Amino acid sequence: VQLQASGGGLVQAGGSLRPSCAATGSIFSLYAMGWYRQAPGKQRELVASITGAGTRTNYADSVKGRFTISRGNARVYLQMNSLKLEDTAVYYCWGAGTGNYWGQGTQVTVSS
Repeated sequence: VQLQASGGGLVQAGGSLRPSCAATGSIFSLYAMGWYRQAPGKQRELVASITGAGTRTNYADSVKGRFTISRGNARVYLQMNSLKLEDTAVYYCWGAGTGNYWGQGTQVTVSS
């Protein structure tokens, strides 16, 4: 499985971004996908996840009500609204199957 993330960028506080992640290879083996993020000097944390069928989602408390994860056509999306300065981080696409798979990360920077 290979994961390719894109769609990060620079946005003002209160704005929106929608990064996406394209999965290729044995994607049928993925039972969950999601996004992690890592800010400078902090540990990587789970932001949101979604099951293979897209029937269940999970969010970090800090993003509930602002972020929405979805998937379709071998892609997973993260709609990020009402962005805050503290959302600034490198966002990594993640997939869980026979192992854990990671994309290369996409930078999200929220400015004041």
